Amino acid sequence: MTSPAARGLRRLRWTLTLLFAGTTAACLLVLATLAAHTDAHSRVKELDNDVARRAGGLARALWFDNDTLAVDSLNEDELARGADVLGAVQVPPGGGTGLPSVVRWVRPDTAHLPGNELLARLWAQVQSSQDSTLATGPGGSGRMMRWAAAPVWNGDTVAALVVVGADPAQSRADHERLVRWLLLGCSALVLAAAAIGHLLSGRAMRPALLGLERQEQFLTEAAHELRTPLATLRLAVERAASAPRGAPAALAEAAALSDRLARLVTGLLARARIESGSQQVELTPLRLDQLVEQTVAELVEGMGVPQGEGRGQVSVLLGEQPVIVRGDPELLGQAVRNLVENALRHGGGTPVTVATEPGLVTVTDSGPGVPEQRREAVFRRGVTSGAGTGTGLAIVRWVAELHGGSARLEQAPGGGLRAELRLPEN
Repeated sequence: MTSPAARGLRRLRWTLTLLFAGTTAACLLVLATLAAHTDAHSRVKELDNDVARRAGGLARALWFDNDTLAVDSLNEDELARGADVLGAVQVPPGGGTGLPSVVRWVRPDTAHLPGNELLARLWAQVQSSQDSTLATGPGGSGRMMRWAAAPVWNGDTVAALVVVGADPAQSRADHERLVRWLLLGCSALVLAAAAIGHLLSGRAMRPALLGLERQEQFLTEAAHELRTPLATLRLAVERAASAPRGAPAALAEAAALSDRLARLVTGLLARARIESGSQQVELTPLRLDQLVEQTVAELVEGMGVPQGEGRGQVSVLLGEQPVIVRGDPELLGQAVRNLVENALRHGGGTPVTVATEPGLVTVTDSGPGVPEQRREAVFRRGVTSGAGTGTGLAIVRWVAELHGGSARLEQAPGGGLRAELRLPEN
């Protein structure tokens, strides 16, 4: 279905999908940003706590012996073993420059200790705070490290430092890996949200699309069913206007056509209600042969097609025994009417024969027929073998299936087309 209303609903569906996906993406972006910021902050804090804990613990394990820093305990201390860089430096005995320039213990080697400028800054901060301090700066290798320096007291004087360094590269790599996984996860969730939103919006709009489809189907069927009687009614009115003496007969014909139009409209409404599920079809026993005869008579009378022998005429062949089925007379009459109209329209002006048998109505013409590969397709709505709306045979198939029967086309003996409407016998 490609009506403007249907296209508008489909555009609305995509708009809702994009809106849902965009809202989800914005929420996930905020959450991912908070998660990444929290992770980065916690990693920095964890690294600071680790180096500060090692530096403070090791500083408390050291002491001075005759102004010389005793570092033998560092060889066995677990805190020392886990440090990336560890050094114990003291002020030269006697004061010297006042900076801790004597390396008493180091791991892995002195090349990895902070340079003189950073070491002087750490020493100044410790002297000022009289406590452990933290700083970021290059080590001897040039790599940026996170440093912690803790004071070692010699009496009432800070005379040495324990310096612990940790490389934040691994922590940064882990953080970047987390950010990448967050991006991938958020992208997957946005795609999933878009798919779910598209599915849910489609389900929500399905009743509206179905209603539009039924509305268009009803209008198409109404145009198909009312076209012939309206044209005949106009001819009757025109005849009455042009020949006043024939006005009574034309008015009687117009009244009969009005009754037929009323029945057609009632049938259209009933069919629409049955298809929507708001009304159940009522099946009653009826004479199928009489129904066919009456329907064909009304049709050919309204279309001005003669009955009997000859080209372009319609003949009805009834069996000797009554044919009784259970069905809806309006719907079955409509199906028979559509089959005959289809034969007259596409039969090339050849005679049309309508016959009834137990549980079967056949309509046969000698026209060009329908190719075998298209005989099933023409029963679908909108598919036609020539001029027409592609509605008549679709209604025939629907009526047949509603009554538990079937409808099909086959080649007639001697050429032409034979349409069958099969119904369960009563």
